[in-house]
Amino acid sequence: MLNFVESRKEDWRKLESYIERLSRNRPRLTSDEFREFSRLYRRAAADLAVARQRVRDERVGLYLNHLIVRAHGLIYRTERTRLYTILAFYRHEFPMLCRRHLSLVLMAAGIFFLAATVSFVTTFIDDAFSTLVAPGIGEKVLRGEDWTQNIVGLNPIASSGIMVNNITVTFLAFALGITGGIGTIAILALNGLSIGSVLSLCVKYAFTPVLIFVAAHGVLELTAIFVAGGAGLLLGKALLIPGDVRRKDALMVNGRSAVQLLLGCIPLLIVAGVIEGFVSPAAIPSPYKFAVGALSAIALGIYFFGPRNPSSVSMTETTEKPPIL
Repeated sequence: MLNFVESRKEDWRKLESYIERLSRNRPRLTSDEFREFSRLYRRAAADLAVARQRVRDERVGLYLNHLIVRAHGLIYRTERTRLYTILAFYRHEFPMLCRRHLSLVLMAAGIFFLAATVSFVTTFIDDAFSTLVAPGIGEKVLRGEDWTQNIVGLNPIASSGIMVNNITVTFLAFALGITGGIGTIAILALNGLSIGSVLSLCVKYAFTPVLIFVAAHGVLELTAIFVAGGAGLLLGKALLIPGDVRRKDALMVNGRSAVQLLLGCIPLLIVAGVIEGFVSPAAIPSPYKFAVGALSAIALGIYFFGPRNPSSVSMTETTEKPPIL
């Protein structure tokens, strides 16, 4: 049927152009392009079934069959390279997503540091405040007890326990965004109050072991919490300020980005947990621990703000060509 061929020809040619593009020098598609490529492939497969029943010209069926075979090979070879897809997400999409929502990540960091500053000043004036916001750790600092030494010799266990704790805080900062962001703000503020109070006591009483202990892993750990906090605020924004779309639709769009931000925090938390379990409590000179922290900050700056290509999916090269319709 001529009308069927004419109505579908544009999509077939678009699919063919993707195949030609992907057959040259292992080029890349953006995520949106790859989704469109997959959609065109599925549509062409359905068209082939129709063409076999309703179109008398065998050349149409041959053309579609070759087109689908080539597209199938490209798509499913790509799906077998899931490791590359994951690496591409962390290499390209995650830092770009953080830059896109940088204002919310900075807002999360601002809430934390505001609470930490208030707690630092208040504790410096009155030690009793530490019993309210950091009763366990604050009392140890007041007694001059270096609890970080308990981690030495238990590195694997300590590292896994620390990672679980960090992941819990990070997940809560994200998940409580569903409360309109109030829960996220509370988690960030509470952690800021606790850390600010402990640091205040350490500075006030020149208790350096804790300051040296957090130097190596603190940058990575806090960055993960701030990004997760930004993800939580993104959820809260969808609920409170959906804009011109329905609240449900805003939550779906923002929710997808928020989940991606949370997933991006996982490597940061793993590396921070390993450093906190193995490097931070180790008996090595303190300048090395501060150097690790400084290098982490530099690496994160390059990772998040350095030049990079758009997020992409690498496709496998193929040389087979379909007949031209």
